[in-house]
This record gives sequence, C-alpha cells and structure tokens, in this order.
Amino acid sequence: MQSPKPVFVIPTYRLRDVGQTVEAYDEHFRKNGHSIDLIVFDDSSTVNQQKYYPLLEQTTTQNPLWYVGPQQKEQFLSLLFGRLQDRKLEPLIRNLFRPSYGGNRNWTLIYTLGDLMISADDDMRPFALMEDSPETLDDGIVCRGQVKRHGQNGYTKKSFDILTAFQDVLGKPVRDTPLNHERGDLLIDTAMDLETNASHGLHRENSLQLAPGKIDDEAIVKMAQTYRSGTNDIDALDFVEMYLDDEAQVSIEELNEFYVLENFRPAITNLNWRMDCGVAGYDNTLGLPPFFPTRLRFEDYIYRLWIQQPGLVSAHVDAAQNHIKNNYMRDPLPSEVFNEEVANLLKRKIKGSLSRIDELSIMFDYEGEVTLEDSDAILARIRDLHSRVLLATKQSRGARRESLKSFAVSLERAFFGFDADFFQQKLIYIVDDVINQFKGSLEIWPTLIEICFLRKHRAQLPRLKVANQRRH
Repeated sequence: MQSPKPVFVIPTYRLRDVGQTVEAYDEHFRKNGHSIDLIVFDDSSTVNQQKYYPLLEQTTTQNPLWYVGPQQKEQFLSLLFGRLQDRKLEPLIRNLFRPSYGGNRNWTLIYTLGDLMISADDDMRPFALMEDSPETLDDGIVCRGQVKRHGQNGYTKKSFDILTAFQDVLGKPVRDTPLNHERGDLLIDTAMDLETNASHGLHRENSLQLAPGKIDDEAIVKMAQTYRSGTNDIDALDFVEMYLDDEAQVSIEELNEFYVLENFRPAITNLNWRMDCGVAGYDNTLGLPPFFPTRLRFEDYIYRLWIQQPGLVSAHVDAAQNHIKNNYMRDPLPSEVFNEEVANLLKRKIKGSLSRIDELSIMFDYEGEVTLEDSDAILARIRDLHSRVLLATKQSRGARRESLKSFAVSLERAFFGFDADFFQQKLIYIVDDVINQFKGSLEIWPTLIEICFLRKHRAQLPRLKVANQRRH
C-alpha cells in the first residue's frame, strides 16, 4: 500500500510577510534532502492580495510553490454550491470557511484530503532557541524551558529535521513509531491550566510532565506537533505581566523576553491538552474534524476533545521550531486579552457539555448561556489587572508612563468600561453567536468531506502555481 504523501501548508492573513516564511522552510527542507509541495492559504482581502501577491512571486524556492487565495477559494465555493444545489446552506458553508483563524485552517483540511498535512504559521521558523548546555531530563519530564531577556547569553539556534520527525509517527500505529518516544496518558504543563491552556500567571520556568497511562499499540497517531521556543504559549495576560515587570520596556507591544528550550524528548499520549496548531501535523488521509471557525484564537480546541476517542493518539515529535511574534495586522493587546477571556469561558463550557465524538466531528450540549458568575469572574480578574497598570503608571516616567496610560484606557474600553450589566449583555451576544456558528459548521462538515473526496479523485481543487524563481 502506497504511503500518503506529505504536504506543507502555511495559513496566513499577512501576505506581505509570508514570503520570508516560505523561503525559510523551503531552505530547511532542501538542506534535509526533502521534496515537498508548499501551499500558501491566504485569508487576505482582494485588495491586499493584489497589492502583495507580487512579493510572493519574488521568492526563490526549490520546492513547488502553490497559492490558494480569495479567487481560488471563491471558485471552489462555486463548485461546492453547484454540487449541493441548496442555497439555504450557502451562509452556513461560507461561515465555515470565512476569513478567521479556524476558517483558513479549514481550507487546508479540504485541500489536503488523502494526504499527511504539515502546517506552520506565518510567524514560525524552522529552528529552535536551545540552551548551550542542556541537562538530562528526569524521569517523567519530557520538556523543560525558561524565559530569558534579550541580551542574555547561553543559548543558540538549533535546527531539526522537521519533516522526518513528523513522518516517523504521523498516520502510523504506535507499534511502528520509534522506540525513543516516551508513552503516557497526557502532558501536564507546570505553568498552565490543563484543560484550557490558560496560564497560572507568569512563570519564567516550566516543565512538561508525562502522566503515566497505557497506550494501545494499535492506536493511530492522527496528529502531532513539534515543541516550540520563542514566545511559546504565552497568553496576552502574560505579555502584560512581563511588561509590568520590566521597567526598562517602553512599548507594551514589544516583547523583550522569549522562551528558550533547555531540553526535550518526543512523547506519544492518549490526550493532548497542549495542542498547538501553529507547529502541527495531521493524518488527513480519511478526513478530520473542522477547526472552530472563530476569530478568538482557540480554533484548535476541538482537536483536544476529538483526540480523546479510543484508537487515536497524539505525539510531540523529536523536533522544535521557533515563534517570532509578528505585530503586523495583529489586534491590539487589550483586544487579545478580551478575546482570550471569552475563549477560555467557551472552552470550559464546551468541554463540560461534550456529548459525542465521532470520526469527523464532536457534539456538545452547551447552548450559549452566560451566568452572572461567569461575567463577574472575568471582570474581577481584569479590574485587578487594570488597577495594577494604573499603579505602575504612577510609578513610571516619560514614554513608558504614556504607554501605560494608553494601555489602561484601551483595556477599560475593551471591557466596556467595566460596566457589569453592559459587559454581560455583550458577552451573551458574542457567545451565543459563536456557539450557533460552531454547531452549524459541525453538522454540515461530514457532507462536505464526502463531496470533496469525490472531487479530488476526479480533478485538482482550484489553486495557482506561483511563478517564482526556482532554485536549481
């Protein structure tokens, strides 16, 4: 039986900068002796596509470079609507693929049906920041790292063969994976809440502990990910805490600290609460569930729930990559704090009402209710943060003081002036809208997978070969 081919995808809404990512990964694959299709999935507006697509054509790659942007997506939707012949479904399907973190990733799932998909975000790079003198990890620990400030020594960039690390495990039964992969039930992050990935507050060091558990040798590794350095999984609130802790930092949007890996080793687990879709690979040979079509940055939470079914496992592979936080076209930090609070609420509600998991979907009973306790808990947390920002403002001078004052005003505005009634009303509206979108998307997704499987067997889905320079 022929093994499924790997495809490398880069979902982006920053077409201006994605060429740097393309060239970095193409060079990495070339140096490791790999030939693989590169596909950019672009969520740009038509105006930005016309403005910045020429920059993609100025790249130089050895591997074939393909592009799926606004025009190609619209062509595909027209084909899909023609096949369905039900105009009432069009808004639902457009929502599933709408410009958003989850919507753009759903395009990558459709286009790689039948393949192994390796994905990297546009602000990832194929190397990791590693300690110069790593210490051996104790039993039960599979990763350890710490936050360092710019200018500190003691670490270097190190590159790993990313594609081989994924191919060692992805789509394989556990019995066929390399013996150097630890096995256990799940990974526990000492710095984060297990089930929402919200941090316990700013921690400058953390370890990943492997909880013991039996792994079925016949279970299939359906998703995997590398470890990550750079900004790692730092919450928006952690960025604020770092800023308050560093009196020399002027702008709150700049990051003067980053995460360095001390050491790591690969592991296979039944559960994966640390799912990181920015550096992930997927066995998409038979189809996968959709990402949540959301702008709230928790599109991958569905996979943390979906992977819990028997016969499926997840892996952290023997490689690491680096995240470079790109502030271009990123929401202001107060908005990201708000989005994370809403996302964490939804994670708890969805997990607490999970009712079914199957091959291509999940189901949950939560209908979007938001209690007074839910909204009050969020406001209390953010009011406390706001008070500490105001205190820091009084203790600061010059440009840093002005930056703190501006952040305090923006934070209050993002949370509707801390008006409890108004905030709860807005929260109810947002949550209800999001939940309705999720449920509709989950219901229609299996039908789309069936249609697209048949389509891919007959003809290639709409995509554009980028007329860039080819390395010889």
